[in-house]
Amino acid sequence: MDHNVFSEVTPDIIRLAKMSEQADLIDTELFTKYDVKRGLRDLNGKGVLAGLTNISDVRAKKIVDGVEVPAHGRLFYRGYDINDLVTGFTKDNRFGFEEVTYLLLFNKLPNEKELLDFRILLSKYRSLPTSFVRDIIMKAPSSDMMNTLARSVLTLYSYDDRADDVSLPNVLRQCLQLISLFPLLSIYGYQAYCHYHDGKSLYIHQPDPELSSAENILHILRPDSSYTPLEAKLLDVALVLHMEHGGGNNSSFTTHVVTSSLTDTYSVIAAAIGSLKGPRHGGANIKVVQMFEEMKSEIKDWTDEDEVSCYLRRLLHKEAFDHAGLIYGVGHAIYSKSDPRAVILKSFVEKLSVEKGLEKEFALYSLVEKLAPEVISAERQMYKGVSINVDFYSGFVYHMLDLPLELYTPIFAIARIAGWSAHRMEELVNNGKIIRPAYKPIGEDCIYIDMHNRH
Repeated sequence: MDHNVFSEVTPDIIRLAKMSEQADLIDTELFTKYDVKRGLRDLNGKGVLAGLTNISDVRAKKIVDGVEVPAHGRLFYRGYDINDLVTGFTKDNRFGFEEVTYLLLFNKLPNEKELLDFRILLSKYRSLPTSFVRDIIMKAPSSDMMNTLARSVLTLYSYDDRADDVSLPNVLRQCLQLISLFPLLSIYGYQAYCHYHDGKSLYIHQPDPELSSAENILHILRPDSSYTPLEAKLLDVALVLHMEHGGGNNSSFTTHVVTSSLTDTYSVIAAAIGSLKGPRHGGANIKVVQMFEEMKSEIKDWTDEDEVSCYLRRLLHKEAFDHAGLIYGVGHAIYSKSDPRAVILKSFVEKLSVEKGLEKEFALYSLVEKLAPEVISAERQMYKGVSINVDFYSGFVYHMLDLPLELYTPIFAIARIAGWSAHRMEELVNNGKIIRPAYKPIGEDCIYIDMHNRH
C-alpha cells in the first residue's frame, strides 16, 4: 500500500469520526450525579486511593493545629528524602543513578562492594543482541523516538528464551537488562533516523563499561564522545530526579495495571512508554524550551519585569506561543509551594549556565520563575498555590547539554525505567487480582432492528 494512502484521513473517515464523537459524548453532569472520580481524582484534585506502595512518597502538605495546609514539596525514595540522596552522592563526587536504582529495587542503600557489583552487572547487560542495531533499529526508523523505543522493547521479547516467565528472578533479570539498554535503544534510534532522513553521518559508539549511565549517554550520543565532568554530573542528577514519583503517576500506574494481568515484562514496559510519551505526562519540558525560544525573540529586554509579565499574561490569554493558555513548566497536580526536584535542579543549572556562557538565559528563567505565579494568581482563581515544576529547568538542562529535542522524553524514560521496574516487582510480589476499575453504564436498552427496517 502506498504510504500516503495508508496515512490519509479521507472524508468518509471524518464523517464516521463525527458519528463516533456523537455516540461517545457523555453529559458531564452525569459524572457529578453518579459521583464518578474523573481521572481517578476527587473534586479537589486529590487522587483516589487505588493501591499501596513502599517505593516512593510525594508530600506537599503538613498538619498545623489540626488543619492540612500547603507545604514545600518533599519527595522520598524508599523513605529517603531526595535532597539527602542527591547531597550524599554529589558531595562524595559519585554518580548516583546506579546507587539510587539499587535503592528503588532492593529497599536499601548499597555499600561500596554492593554498588560495585551492581554497576558491573548493569555493565554486563549493556549489550544488545547480535545484529539488533542493523536488523531492528536501522529498519523503518521513526521520527518519534518514544515509538522507536517501544518497538525495540517489544522486539527484544523475540530474543528472550524466557520472555513469558514472570518468576521474580527472571523479571528482575529482564528489568536490569532494560535499565541498561534504554540509553542504547533511544540514542541509536535517534542516530538512525538522523542518518536516513536528514543525511547526517551515522555514529554508533559502543558503551564503555567503565562509565556511569550518565557518562555513557553523552559518550554514545556525541560524535567525538567528549563531555565535561559538570555535564555528566548534572545529567546524572537529572536522571535521579526523574527516576520515580509515587505510584500514582500515569506511567507507574500503567505499570501496575498491566503487570496485574501477569503479562510479560516487555509488554508492560512498552505500555508504560506509551503512557510517558503523552504530552500530558512526559513531553512538557519540550514545550518549556520552545516557549522560552519564542519568549527570547518576543521580549526585547529580558530583565524588564513589566515586559516579561506582559508576555506571560499573553500566554494565559492564548495570544502567544501555541495559544493553549498555559505557562509551561509552572504548576503541578500535587505540589503547590515548591517542587523539590526543581529546587535541586536549579542549584546545579546555574553552575552549568556559567560554564556554557548562558547566564542571561538562566536569569530569564529565574525571572519567569518569580513572576509566573504572581501573574497566574492575578489572572485566574486559584484553589492552591502554584510554583514551577521539574520540567521548568529540565528542558533548559537538556538544551545546555546540546541534547536534541527528540531525545528529551526518551531521557525521561531512561530514568523512569528504574521506577517502573520497582513497581512491576512490587505488583508481582503483592499481586492478588487483576486491576479492574468499575465503569457505570449509562446507555439505554435497545430493541434489535432487522436490516430492511433500519434507516
